[in-house]
Amino acid sequence: MSSVQKSPIDFNRLFFPRAIGIIGASHDPAGGGFFVRAMRGKFKGKTYLFNPRLAGKTLHGQKVYASILEISEPIDYVIIAVPSRIVPKVLDEVGQKSIPFCTIFSSGFREVGNEDLEKLTLETARKHKIRIIGPNCIGVYNPKGGLFFAYEQSRKHGNFGGIFQSGGIAQNVSQLIVSYGLYASKFISIGNSLDLSPVEFLEYFLNDEYTKIIGLYIENLRSIEQGRKFMDIVKECNLNRKPVILWRAGYGKATKKAILSHTGGLAGNNEIWKAVGKQTGSCITSNSNELAALASAFNLTRLPNSRNVGVIGIGGGSTIEAIDILEKYNLTIPQLSERIIGKMKRFVPDVNTNLSNPIDLGGMGIQPNIYYRTILALDKDPNISSIIFIKDPERFGGFSDLMEELGYGALDLNKEFIRYISKAKSVCTKPMYCVMLKINEGFEEYKSRYKFKLKLLNRNVPVFESLDLAGTVLDKLNSYREFLQKHEKYPKSKD
Repeated sequence: MSSVQKSPIDFNRLFFPRAIGIIGASHDPAGGGFFVRAMRGKFKGKTYLFNPRLAGKTLHGQKVYASILEISEPIDYVIIAVPSRIVPKVLDEVGQKSIPFCTIFSSGFREVGNEDLEKLTLETARKHKIRIIGPNCIGVYNPKGGLFFAYEQSRKHGNFGGIFQSGGIAQNVSQLIVSYGLYASKFISIGNSLDLSPVEFLEYFLNDEYTKIIGLYIENLRSIEQGRKFMDIVKECNLNRKPVILWRAGYGKATKKAILSHTGGLAGNNEIWKAVGKQTGSCITSNSNELAALASAFNLTRLPNSRNVGVIGIGGGSTIEAIDILEKYNLTIPQLSERIIGKMKRFVPDVNTNLSNPIDLGGMGIQPNIYYRTILALDKDPNISSIIFIKDPERFGGFSDLMEELGYGALDLNKEFIRYISKAKSVCTKPMYCVMLKINEGFEEYKSRYKFKLKLLNRNVPVFESLDLAGTVLDKLNSYREFLQKHEKYPKSKD
């Protein structure tokens, strides 16, 4: 039987509030005004603004109140953006209105040595049964619920949930994932995590129907007890096929020092964190690009059945480079079966080509139909579990002229390659990944790459801009699959 448990906290009023309050609202874009601007025109419920210095005035067309005690209507969630020294007093007023959740944007607590102030803040919150996100954070992004913590965030909701100790990284990742064809279900920036920690939000994500993939940026955990609970819930998420991607910062001495001043916590032992990843089945990443790329692969494709990769390359030297890079990430480039090689020889001549693995199509590689047939051949090879094809769309313009000279007529190669790769995707049973190399830099080159990438993502084909990124993603996908196999959860649960 599954050990999945419901979260003991009802987060519905946090993620889908009827009304919200911004305490410390102002014109200042670095203070409470940041949230006023980020939420303006997006949140569909009632928004109340509070600032005693602006009481009775209007801010962006909204009335400003002196205190939350003036409001009789129910408010489910407030953002507190006031000087840290008055946070306990403000929390006491929030508690008098029986508001269950608040984000404390204010900094100036444990991270700068004010542990007594942090203790008083927590005592006040517990007195009134308020659950705190933060302090020193930007709170909640939930496009489905109309909550935003950045100006240019997508309003489209998806299946990627995130928990981040850094507000800046939470903002960056929320926008970066869109370039990988991925959208957020809910993101939470937790800062110092004085009260609500990654554990409580992971428990929520485990049962959240909208969240299928989970990303974490963790600088530290506050206690050994919290660490044990963290490991238990992360492992449970992974075993229930909600892969957890953990970006654990703090490997260098300078980084550990920065973390101490950022969230007031110790970064912890690196070897312990590596062991956490192995024991819980988490995918450990080292930067935001890896996190977003891996989440995209989980979202767009199924897991490969083995580490055996078939590669379609560009040129002999490039294929050798591909072997060197991919093998560095514990991937195998096996020999193709004789039957499949014989099949490809029917449409690929033996001049300027190589039908071993990686495959070098030479000049034939500029023909979309040949590329299509090669992908289909790899899909039928029993030695191959996933397919990487390398493409350089910025060269399509010049190749289109060549194709016209060869009698193919006027062709938009970008459009034709997308059409044929889409056909392959619709019939292939093995996961496909595109490595889109950048060779030249310029507006036309960028435009061609962007168009190609966007169309492939829309057809559920992950796109990476380097073999190194593709290698690390496939390595971690296979590690996750191996973890599931170890626990008899792959290809499907036996519960």
